[in-house]
Amino acid sequence: MADKVVLHYFDGRGKMESIRWLLTVAGVEFDEVHLSTHEQYETLLRDGALMFQQVPMVEMDGMKLVQTRAILNYIAEKYSLHGKDVKERAKINMYSEGLRDLMEMMMMLPFTPPADVKAKLENIQTKAAERYLPVYEKALTGATYLVGGALSCADVELLECSLMLEERVPEILTQFPNVKAFQSRMSRIPAIERFLQPGSKRKPQPDENYVKTVMEVFKVKLPLTK
Repeated sequence: MADKVVLHYFDGRGKMESIRWLLTVAGVEFDEVHLSTHEQYETLLRDGALMFQQVPMVEMDGMKLVQTRAILNYIAEKYSLHGKDVKERAKINMYSEGLRDLMEMMMMLPFTPPADVKAKLENIQTKAAERYLPVYEKALTGATYLVGGALSCADVELLECSLMLEERVPEILTQFPNVKAFQSRMSRIPAIERFLQPGSKRKPQPDENYVKTVMEVFKVKLPLTK
């Protein structure tokens, strides 16, 4: 029997959340080791577990995988969530990278000085409505999934991203009915439906305790710059 997958990250969303989503959709059980002290991080560094001195890190199939996109691609390839050929994979990757750009902007909000949050949120809203969501709205015209008529990692990320956006801007999908309908369809997939319920391994929105823990583990101070 293969060892269970183990995720090394904070007890919060961040870059690991997309990995949790994809493993859930793939039907893969996983355990988590939550970093809460600088000493835990130092131990991972001494053990050579972090190739680039960064988390997330995922223990899977005898490997210690790092770099979010590399981890997601490995899971997608292994569980047939990455298209049927190289052209489909290219499309899936383009859609995924756009979603990653948007989600990373939202991930930085909890680490933003309070005086700057409103302006940054307005920027996210504008970019989402004018640059990103129109792409997915068009792709979903008359289609169930983004690429090739089959579920892929890009679909999972679009669901995650759209839900994140609605947490911050509740009416943002009003002008994007295809994305909203897609969100509803995806949410009825049994594994996703369970993941969306209270008590699942899905993490809540980051709060002050999450931010404090990240600062403590990495021994850095606010404001972060990107």
